[in-house]
Amino acid sequence: MSDQNPYEKLGVTEDASFDEIQDAKVRLMQQHRGEPKLLEAVEAAYDAIIMDRLRMRQEGKIKVPERIRFAEKLSQAPPSFSQSPVNNSPPWLQRLVDTPAPGDLLWPAVSFLLLGGVTIFYRVPDMSSMLSLVLALGVGCSIYLLNRKEGQFGRAVLLTLAGLLIGVGLGSVLGGSLATQITSIGITSDQVATLVTFFVLWLISSFLR
Repeated sequence: MSDQNPYEKLGVTEDASFDEIQDAKVRLMQQHRGEPKLLEAVEAAYDAIIMDRLRMRQEGKIKVPERIRFAEKLSQAPPSFSQSPVNNSPPWLQRLVDTPAPGDLLWPAVSFLLLGGVTIFYRVPDMSSMLSLVLALGVGCSIYLLNRKEGQFGRAVLLTLAGLLIGVGLGSVLGGSLATQITSIGITSDQVATLVTFFVLWLISSFLR
């Protein structure tokens, strides 16, 4: 076998394709498994053919496929691992903030939009009582949505009460500062405070847990 050229050692012709050379190498490696000298001869013949193909490529005689030209680089290329994004926020914030799917945003949005519509368009003689009732429904809705996520009723109540206080506070400030403008369109400051509260409760029930 030592007197044979590399092509004869692999049992291929000099015009064999890369796939034929590769198949011949694999076949001989399996055939001579457990025979180190013969395996070395096969490897040496394969390497000699690759070098011969590269030389012929440099001389413009053949076109060498990319996988032959860069076979060594491809074989030594380290495996790439996709890294998942690292969340560097503190643990307490990770436990508090939720990342809802688009579908999970639908029900809270629809619920508070309906309550907001009632707040604006439903007119009764005693508006303060009606707004209190609608606000109570919004609080109940927020507690239900938060409790449905984690099953922690006490936590749901505390978050909702915090949202209620923040919403009423912001809404009162906003309604007072825009009193002239909102009166001209037929909306009271109490209605503005209720709408702002619904918005805060929607944020809490959607993005907190």
